[in-house]
Amino acid sequence: MSSEAIHSWSATAIDNAQRAEYVGFLHREPFVVDAYRLGFTIGVREDYTFQSSLRNVDVPIEMLDNDFRNPDLDRYIQRFEQYEPSVGILGDAYDIDEAREYNRAARELKSKFPGTELIVVPKCRDAIDVIDDDIILGYPMGYSDKIAEEYTNIVDWRGRRVHLLGASPPKQYEVIDELTQPRVTGEEPADIIGVDWNGIHLAALKGESFSPHGYRDADDLSIRETVRESLRGIKRYWQSVGVWPASEKGRNPLTAEPMDPVWTVDGRHANGRDLEDAIVVEYENGQTLAYRSKHERDRIEYREGLMPVGEERP
Repeated sequence: MSSEAIHSWSATAIDNAQRAEYVGFLHREPFVVDAYRLGFTIGVREDYTFQSSLRNVDVPIEMLDNDFRNPDLDRYIQRFEQYEPSVGILGDAYDIDEAREYNRAARELKSKFPGTELIVVPKCRDAIDVIDDDIILGYPMGYSDKIAEEYTNIVDWRGRRVHLLGASPPKQYEVIDELTQPRVTGEEPADIIGVDWNGIHLAALKGESFSPHGYRDADDLSIRETVRESLRGIKRYWQSVGVWPASEKGRNPLTAEPMDPVWTVDGRHANGRDLEDAIVVEYENGQTLAYRSKHERDRIEYREGLMPVGEERP
């Protein structure tokens, strides 16, 4: 392959190959609420829930991971059909037979849920060739019992759709670079579909937040504030290296919002996070008001004679 061909190929392909379609964050409330606002693709492992505790918040399970310590494909498929996520990590294939089983399951789920992205994690070299080209290969990093470099060469992943599992963003980007940069041997770049990493919660418990330049002391912040700051740092990092998805999808997790972002009782300003646990009520007179407690709501409704929409008059 000539140097001119390499240059032409890199100019037209590398940016697209490195640009992810999603950046995943798998955890529970309230941490996924902040991730959802920032545009991460959020989700849980199949044996978890979001542990919903916020009154006025609803976020979807967009990504469903498997219980890798206790894998059960039938159980996973039941969870998948319940949640209908947009991304599913089916499991780890340690041999060819497991790869074929996961591949078959991925084909069936794709037929039932068109447009869903399915990921199978090959844990041996031979498993890669068994997995169909339109199924994403999970590239194991981080705390995996077997990481990809132990049983494969970077070339084995070239020309495939790849999701990076675990490890911090800078470590993931080193692999992304290897998977996508031009080679004199001419292999196509891997197509980086997604990445995910959930280690920032453990760092937060130690009083540290992630930034593009390393961890920072965050003893003055709460655990939620520390995780939120780390999520912002991850997003800034992926934006700076061209991996963050091109289409921005910052979203609002609130199920209802008042006409004005203020508390009805005293008129004080209420930001989005204040409203996560608010009681928001729509009334027949056209107002939509927010309360901090049922006591406040009962007092105002009695005093003002307000009638909620859909409730019968006494």
